[in-house]
Amino acid sequence: MLKDAEIPKKIETGTTTVGMICSDGVVIGAEKKATMGYLVASKKAEKVRQLDNHIGMTIAGVVGDAQALERYIKAELRLYHLKEKRPIKIEAAANLISNMLYARRFYPYIVQLVVGGYDTKPRLFSFAPDGSLIEEDEYFSSGSGSPMAFGVLENGYKKGIDVARGKKLIVDAISSAVQRDIASGGEGIDLAVIDANGFRRVPVSEVEKLMKK
Repeated sequence: MLKDAEIPKKIETGTTTVGMICSDGVVIGAEKKATMGYLVASKKAEKVRQLDNHIGMTIAGVVGDAQALERYIKAELRLYHLKEKRPIKIEAAANLISNMLYARRFYPYIVQLVVGGYDTKPRLFSFAPDGSLIEEDEYFSSGSGSPMAFGVLENGYKKGIDVARGKKLIVDAISSAVQRDIASGGEGIDLAVIDANGFRRVPVSEVEKLMKK
């Protein structure tokens, strides 16, 4: 029998991720630490993922599960494109992801997802491993650092906030969580904006400026 010390540990993203509805788009962000037990497995883990030209996702949980699920989601979205000859609506994509998680509820993907996108307006959804789906009309944070991030978001978020201010607030929320959550950290913060022009990553130089303000 293997002793506890001999059992391979799963790589996990302890994680702080944030998604936010803004007047002119959705902003999603995450820090970059991945852990394997007490070991920092990576300082550059990418937890902000592009699913389609107009949809992005943040991941928290077991890295292998998140990577496998991302592959399945992307494959289904490509099939939709081929069949329907048009981009999928954000709500339809959210229901698809929810169904994929629900189908595995007895042997679940150990993930917590935040999915944002833009079709006729910005949309944001949060998911639990059992397939539970909630549409968020302001913001949501996932992962072990989320309690600290929520405190900053509660204090700083205002209805009608624009993307420029939303990016700064997300950086502040994640930075606050990194200071207190042992599983959050890594080398910087990943940010992405999804608006009428589609999904685009915020340049590292811009994020670094936001972190210094």
